[in-house]
Amino acid sequence: MHSHDHSHSHGDHHHHHHHHVSPGDVANKAFIAGIVLNSAYVIVQFVAGLMTHSMALLSDAGHNLSDVASLALSLIAFRLAKVKPTESFTYGYKKTTILAALTNAVFLFIAIGILGYESVNRLLHPQPIAGGIVAIVAGIGIVINLASAFLFFKNKDHDLNTKGAYLHLLTDAMVSLGVVVSGVIIKFTNWYWLDGAVSIVVLVIILFGTWSLLTASLRLSMDAVPENIEMSEIEKVIQKVKGVESIHHMHIWAMSTTENALTTHLVLNDALSFDEKMKVVHHIKHELQHNNIQHATIELESAAQPCADEEC
Repeated sequence: MHSHDHSHSHGDHHHHHHHHVSPGDVANKAFIAGIVLNSAYVIVQFVAGLMTHSMALLSDAGHNLSDVASLALSLIAFRLAKVKPTESFTYGYKKTTILAALTNAVFLFIAIGILGYESVNRLLHPQPIAGGIVAIVAGIGIVINLASAFLFFKNKDHDLNTKGAYLHLLTDAMVSLGVVVSGVIIKFTNWYWLDGAVSIVVLVIILFGTWSLLTASLRLSMDAVPENIEMSEIEKVIQKVKGVESIHHMHIWAMSTTENALTTHLVLNDALSFDEKMKVVHHIKHELQHNNIQHATIELESAAQPCADEEC
């Protein structure tokens, strides 16, 4: 009976845990759904683009493909981020999330180059296209992109990759709208040059999105302070804690797109006992958790004997 009771309480506990699903798990499902939806749509768009000779549709397909690529990279990175640390990778593979974002940005630049060349070519030598079909296909795109973007809405402030996915899909919906409008206009006016023009606008939009992705991921890969964290704010948070005399050697960097780390040297009030000092450290770590710093390493020094290090 007792063992049965135990297993019951364990099950209960598990259920309770499931209530607070980790951001990673929710994101996982969203990413998989987003990948499936958008992959199917890319194929439809690509085929339709070739059949209707519409450069705008092909650019939009390229745009959606870039989404699929970014979603897939993020998903792989989330999986890798969960890998347990090893002797040689003491942080596990968390950094791969940052490398994924970086790789993604680079691929997008290449895609923009290829599509851009074709679009300019089309603008100079317009070819007849079936505007009505283009409008219908792009219209489906609006629905798919909005549906996909909605998947990431809840989690978009937790993580660079999720936010990237959300913004990407939202711009995609706008882009598809532009293609719909151009398709309709072409159907009634036969201004075939409009297709190339819209295509170029689409590419410029992707370029802007990619630029911020590139700079953000480069920053993080160079261990810069993540954009959503203010060094001076964090210093104030630590200094406010009772018993802290001074702070130096503070470093803050991103371990992954979701987790940040900090190291610092502290001088605590010398009157405190060892146990009291440990309590202060514990309190500081707790405060840092609330300020989006998950891993803090704190070195204590005495005011009487500051460290002999030249940096001090």
